[in-house]
Amino acid sequence: MPLPPRWLRRLLIAPAVVLLAIVVVTTLPVWALLAAAASPLVPGRFRPLRLLWIGCVYLVWDAAALLALFVLWLASGFGWRSRSPAFQRAHYVLAGWFLRVLFWQARWSLRLTIDVVGTDPDTALPGRPELVLCRHAGPGDSFILIHGLVNWFKREPRIVLKDSLQWDPAIDVLLNRLPNRFIAPTADRGEETVRQVGHLATGLDDNDAFVIFPEGGNFTPRRRLRAIARLRSLGLERMARRAERMRHVLAPQPGGMLAALDAAPDAGVIFVAHTGLDRMLTIGDVWRELPMDKRIVMRFWSVPPEEVPTGRQQRIDWLFDWWAQIDTWIAANREVSA
Repeated sequence: MPLPPRWLRRLLIAPAVVLLAIVVVTTLPVWALLAAAASPLVPGRFRPLRLLWIGCVYLVWDAAALLALFVLWLASGFGWRSRSPAFQRAHYVLAGWFLRVLFWQARWSLRLTIDVVGTDPDTALPGRPELVLCRHAGPGDSFILIHGLVNWFKREPRIVLKDSLQWDPAIDVLLNRLPNRFIAPTADRGEETVRQVGHLATGLDDNDAFVIFPEGGNFTPRRRLRAIARLRSLGLERMARRAERMRHVLAPQPGGMLAALDAAPDAGVIFVAHTGLDRMLTIGDVWRELPMDKRIVMRFWSVPPEEVPTGRQQRIDWLFDWWAQIDTWIAANREVSA
């Protein structure tokens, strides 16, 4: 479904979410009774009740974020000063607070634990901007990464992400006020997109983190095969064979990374892998996994700027080398975190 224009999202979808949150909260006892009655009829421990709670929490979270963002919009002179450093910082602080609340609830209701291993980015690259290249698999991995960057490492992320995420009104409003880029699927490998990525990575300061997902989407077996076929259709047989040897990741698309490296030559590079949500690729998978009781492991690797290759083809090979290392790490750790 095509994304509605911004004015329609602001005037219709965002207020509708706030109204829906009020309706759901005021009628919650009725929904809770229905979910409790349905719980003995399905396998798992109180699965309908847990799903109801998760949905309500996220809906109220979204609505509360929208109201807070509306207050900031008023305070900035109806958006006139929203791009000033003070209000940009206020939006990052607000994002960090709401992400802490979200993950506090996730730990409590889903019994999730998140462990970070490997290099601490702020220890490895103190006072330097970072280019963060992350694998993409399973629901929530983007939230986890941004939560870590904002709340653990005190970074201000600039993110390249799919435009379909703007269907969520809180994400839509917040991230469009900050330096981010939403990429349409039809243009995700075009020259214009590469130009936008390079522009976004320009002018990073010492607490910025430029975040990109080189795979271009969540991992699924079908997408993996399509990515390999695409490499072959472009005549990149060597890259296709390398992609075939990687079983848990998609073949990375180097265009965005190349543009970011050219735009921020002094930045360090952080590669991020994670495992623990790999088997939850659909809504049905999430339903079967409730309650989750998952241990999510995130692995960081830091590369200083002087160790980044300089030639275009060398950088592409370097990216594939790292993605092969990430694939090996996932294979060794996915069972541990299951």
